[in-house]
Amino acid sequence: MLRWAAIFLIIAIVAAIFGFGGIVGAAASIAKVLFFVFLILFVVSLITGRKTKV
Repeated sequence: MLRWAAIFLIIAIVAAIFGFGGIVGAAASIAKVLFFVFLILFVVSLITGRKTKV
């Protein structure tokens, strides 16, 4: 998931360099959403991974 966020961020940067306004906004927003989804999943996995069986 983080890889997809990085890919969309790179697409947004390249599109910004070439001046494609609509593509920049779409790719940047997709990258932002994917990053936050990854962050939430990471925190959830940290919380659930700490449970140990006794």
